[in-house]
Amino acid sequence: MGRKEDNIKRAQDLVHKKDFIRNIGTAAHIDHGKTTLSDSLIAGAGMISEELAGEQLFMDFDEQEQARGITINAAIASMVHEFEGEQYLINLIDTPGHVDFGGDVTRAMRAIDGVIILVDAVEGVMPQTETVIRQALKERVKPVLFINKVDRLVNELKITPEAMQQRFVKIITEVNTRIRKLLPDDLRENWSLNVDVGNVAFGSAVHKWAISALYMKRTGITFKDVYKHCQDGTMKELSKKAPLHQVVLNMVIRHLPSPSEAQRIRIPIIWKGDPESEVGNGMLDVQEDGAVMFMVTKIIIDPHAGEVAAGRLFCGRIRRGQELWVSGMPNPQRVQMVAMIVGPDRIPVEEIDAGNVVAVVGLKDAIAGSTVSSMKEITPFERIVHYSEPVVTVAIEAKSTADLPKLVDVLRTIAKADPSIEVEINQETGEHLMSGMGELHLEITQYRIVVEHKVPITASEPIVVYRECVAGKGGPFEGKSPNKHNRFYMEVEPLQEKIVQAIHEGAIPSGQRIKDSKALAKQLEELGMSRDEAKNVVWIQNMNMLLDMTKGIQYLHETMELLKEAYIEAMARGPLANEKCMGVKVRLFDAKLHEDSVHRGPAQVIPAARSAIYGAMCQGERILLEPIQKVFMNVPQDLMGSAIGNIQSRRGVIEDITQEGELTVIAAKAPVAEMFGFAPSIRSATQGRVLWSTENSGFQAVPPDLLTEVVRKIRERKGLAPEPYNEGYYAA
Repeated sequence: MGRKEDNIKRAQDLVHKKDFIRNIGTAAHIDHGKTTLSDSLIAGAGMISEELAGEQLFMDFDEQEQARGITINAAIASMVHEFEGEQYLINLIDTPGHVDFGGDVTRAMRAIDGVIILVDAVEGVMPQTETVIRQALKERVKPVLFINKVDRLVNELKITPEAMQQRFVKIITEVNTRIRKLLPDDLRENWSLNVDVGNVAFGSAVHKWAISALYMKRTGITFKDVYKHCQDGTMKELSKKAPLHQVVLNMVIRHLPSPSEAQRIRIPIIWKGDPESEVGNGMLDVQEDGAVMFMVTKIIIDPHAGEVAAGRLFCGRIRRGQELWVSGMPNPQRVQMVAMIVGPDRIPVEEIDAGNVVAVVGLKDAIAGSTVSSMKEITPFERIVHYSEPVVTVAIEAKSTADLPKLVDVLRTIAKADPSIEVEINQETGEHLMSGMGELHLEITQYRIVVEHKVPITASEPIVVYRECVAGKGGPFEGKSPNKHNRFYMEVEPLQEKIVQAIHEGAIPSGQRIKDSKALAKQLEELGMSRDEAKNVVWIQNMNMLLDMTKGIQYLHETMELLKEAYIEAMARGPLANEKCMGVKVRLFDAKLHEDSVHRGPAQVIPAARSAIYGAMCQGERILLEPIQKVFMNVPQDLMGSAIGNIQSRRGVIEDITQEGELTVIAAKAPVAEMFGFAPSIRSATQGRVLWSTENSGFQAVPPDLLTEVVRKIRERKGLAPEPYNEGYYAA
């Protein structure tokens, strides 16, 4: 039996030993070395050749990943590591670093209990570093730190051993600052990084060596020894003295929690059911004999097996042939296969216990984010909310009308596998609108439609996703039903920023019935809303809110569902450019209703309420919000002017300029609409000597001097009249 087969057999033997399991991930800024680290860890476990580790990129097995040299999909590998005479099962998820694929990082965090945060020793803490730390801590995933590419400090920057250690201290301090800022008091101290404790390691993933304070103490290796090996180019020798997989995985086992430890902390955060219930206790105790509670974090499309649901089993035992319920679906589904995952391979097992990362075939109704249980009625896990939302759209069509049904099926499958992709039908043109996190995200998705799913398509140039809002208060505005028998009076104003953020982060549920109005009211009061308004919230849709501020209006209760429908329609297509609304508070101020229900049906109520909302928005001054990106550039000092000029020509604003040795570090922000074609442009402007990255940074108002032209172009693209209607139109 070879090492790989032996490792797999031992892994299968360990799935029942929850105290000897570690569910971990790697996370970092792009190109900081996650996948190379994962390769080296997997090679150390004997799953791939040590010689090819770092070059094979075992976890980047997707064709597009190999072609582009970046991680696109979160990939899973189970391996076994021996520590202090015991065998441990390590379920590792390698996550993407590119901002366009950050949704995969967010979803992966739900499946793991601990994460190795990688930081490039030269580049230091970067925007995406901060983002992945935030994503991890929100899910109560415990971090350790690996400072990678240490050899670059010696060979490229030529710094002294003392300066090297100072740089390490700076990186650790910056990461700790973010950890302490985002954690509650009871976790802050225990989860902070400390070299002496041993939850920080240093090394080179590509050269397969690492050290930590504990390892140095045990072996007698010093920083000066490391420095000399780097200086002399004898890092192969160093990798034998301090093997990366041994140092890093020992750190993982010592400092990252088992499922038994982790679920005590994580379950109250990710599941809002009764902790004292049988299911609640089952998850807190990681009971293999309890009800199945499985969180799907990824849908893998396999050409042979079909859709494979991968994720975390928090309670119970999943076995082949078992019937399970996907939350919200009417019928149970039969498990056709249960498997462990090793990169591109799935290893079938008869059953698997709580506390593991697992793949399941047969859950055809599951999507990334689904709760799967052996019980039909169950409180699902909290929704997985990514920090950013789609900001770029393309319109796609099947080249042949005969392929249209297949295209619809493919788009449905893609949206199941990647919830960061949003698909809708343009009602005016009949085109399919596909929205993603950026140009690259959409480009790769289009490639998959054409090459993997065999559907030839045509696609428009990328267009920006805008949002509509109001600058101030508008209304009360009267909306009259077509029969003139019903009248609604609406007010609008911007929703408080703190409340918008809470909805976006999932702290305030959206698009569902309000379960506990008193608890919601208390939460909204704490975020700055008046008590009178907080207790009268009717519906929350996306990042907008409907309130009923009326008193004792006859027949209103019977009409409320229609009012909700009108409000949802209005927020989905704003009055300025038919873009979605964001951050709008809508108040029903008053209403006059006909006594006969025949005269206040949908055809009367919905247009009247919608017109009242649109008219109030006109009075409140309609504004258009555009997506913004933060831009970070590292350039030589002599090219700083060219880099700044390039970003300023794109309506960019320089926020900070610092010096790092011979490099100038520029932090800026710019509208996404102006960033198309940025990559070739900045390379040309800097002779290819620039390192740059972007991070989505929410929305801000389109400048007043550009608003009219931007709105006109959007409306023309959608086949609408060039000018939006004014309040007089909605009053008619």
